[in-house]
Amino acid sequence: MILAATVASTAVLFVAAGDVHPSAAGAAGSPIVGGSGPWHLELVEAKPPACSKNSYSELAVASRMAADRASRILPAGVANERLLQVRTILTARNISAAFPQIHDIGGYRPDALRWHPEGLALDVMIPDPQSSAGVDLGNQIVAYVLSNATRLGIQDAIWRGVYYTPEGARSGGYGHYDHVHVTTTGGGYPTGGEIYLR
Repeated sequence: MILAATVASTAVLFVAAGDVHPSAAGAAGSPIVGGSGPWHLELVEAKPPACSKNSYSELAVASRMAADRASRILPAGVANERLLQVRTILTARNISAAFPQIHDIGGYRPDALRWHPEGLALDVMIPDPQSSAGVDLGNQIVAYVLSNATRLGIQDAIWRGVYYTPEGARSGGYGHYDHVHVTTTGGGYPTGGEIYLR
């Protein structure tokens, strides 16, 4: 009988994470269950641990950083990403996010040159490419990829007979009057765990 009472009392201590020492008045919380057993056990409501001002600041910064990162995650855009390398996918998603008026971006395809077959190139199709609005849109896309060349891994862009690189441009016989051709440095094929950020 005494053994059963001892085991039961000990079990209550472990389950409740109780303390057999009385607490200072108002220190931990208000009593939930009082007892008058042989050990004068009293269960009290637990209060959250005190956090310093710095702890709250660090939590707030971490929370803001997580929210910022989440807001920068890019969903798949209009390009078919099959057989594209990671920087090409990153570029396609950024173009889709920055230019919602683009409804067609080509990527992988068989070709005599290596860029499309190796998943390194995109063809950003320009709506009404001969109009002044179409030409302006193509110019904006070229400016966008070149101004983000380091982040996106841009090798070059071709638009309306001009070959553009981050180092400069040269004209003459390059075609591409209905789409902006963009080549990236690749970065390898996706493994499935990539997160693409704007």
